[in-house]
Amino acid sequence: MNRSERTVDVLIVGAGSAGLAAGAELAAAGAGRIEILEREQEAGGIPRHCHHGGFGGRFTRGGVNGPAYARQSVAAAVRAGAGLRTGVTVTGWAGPRTLETTGPGGLERITAGAVVLATGARESPRSARLVPGSRPPGVHTTGELQQAVHLYRHRIGTRAVVIGDEPVAHVAVDTLRAAGVHVVAVVTDRPAAPLRVRQRTPLLTGATVTGLTGRTRLSGVSLRHDDGRTTTLRCDTVVFTGDFVPDHELARRGGITLDPGTRGPAYDAAYRTSRPGVFAVGNLLHAVERAGVAADEGRAVAVSVLHRLSGTDEPSGGGRPLVVDAPLRWIAPNLTGPVGGRPLRDRFVLRTARRLSRPLLVVSQDGRELHRQRLLLPAVPGRPFHLAADWLERVDPHGSPVRITAL
Repeated sequence: MNRSERTVDVLIVGAGSAGLAAGAELAAAGAGRIEILEREQEAGGIPRHCHHGGFGGRFTRGGVNGPAYARQSVAAAVRAGAGLRTGVTVTGWAGPRTLETTGPGGLERITAGAVVLATGARESPRSARLVPGSRPPGVHTTGELQQAVHLYRHRIGTRAVVIGDEPVAHVAVDTLRAAGVHVVAVVTDRPAAPLRVRQRTPLLTGATVTGLTGRTRLSGVSLRHDDGRTTTLRCDTVVFTGDFVPDHELARRGGITLDPGTRGPAYDAAYRTSRPGVFAVGNLLHAVERAGVAADEGRAVAVSVLHRLSGTDEPSGGGRPLVVDAPLRWIAPNLTGPVGGRPLRDRFVLRTARRLSRPLLVVSQDGRELHRQRLLLPAVPGRPFHLAADWLERVDPHGSPVRITAL
């Protein structure tokens, strides 16, 4: 089968908030031929079907809704001179910075001076959560729900249960109500949820989903409570929210090292991955942050890409891994370096598996304490908190991994 081949200066995979911002910044900086590839037919990423407001608040008073933000992001990238192609899927690697694609024009092989992966994240579906029971229609993730309601105008159901206690559960509740669906309850297996659901919506904590019932249509969600009780909530729709996983398949196919905590590519403050000339940004790295954070990373990676194109970048691979002790889940970035490099806003992002009341974060290497920081607020599951980066100069570049512990 014939496959055309060509070369660009920078190839960006993914036209969500991070990829579009990277394309706009690089094109405006005169980085050469910038091309953004998007497998869906419309660019803009997740904000396209998020009809709540607050997007882009730093640049527009009060922010706009998701579709408007997506349109603005696309327009900014195209206006700056980046090429944007939709309906194009990257299927694999044919070299260190050569990607194979398929799209309306057929098969292609594209080689770039630098590759930026901005493939985003996805919510774990019911199957990945190992929820037993029948497999009737009426089971969604938040993203599937939003697309069904806002993009395709599908009829959803009449009674819904929302599973999860991350902020995205708010979005699911609002989307269901916009579709005229009664929300029976929001359910979480945590003993105390940080989420405050909308009025009139019961919040059931300490409850685990043990099964789904129904054949031609979902008829109920079975729960087991911490005190041993079992109940079944009658409903025809269930939405599994949160539990985001980086969409790392392309990175994994390329042999790029993944961080065991974030499950995205391991990376340093310059957004460099283990493959020279391949960068990663956005929610591929740390699912999941707001669109504005992803866009900020897209803009920030431009500096590192420009260094790569001009040959002034430092050799990659010399950073020390950053590892966390339980109950911390992960830290991002998760590698030190380059020399003098600092993470976005001069701080690292962390997540925890359980609630911590004003924890003391201690950074150490080879038994030597590098930094300690007391958080002023509790750290709660499902929400980011931050660690200052002013200890990086004290890291031994030849020492063991740097450990972050919560006391």
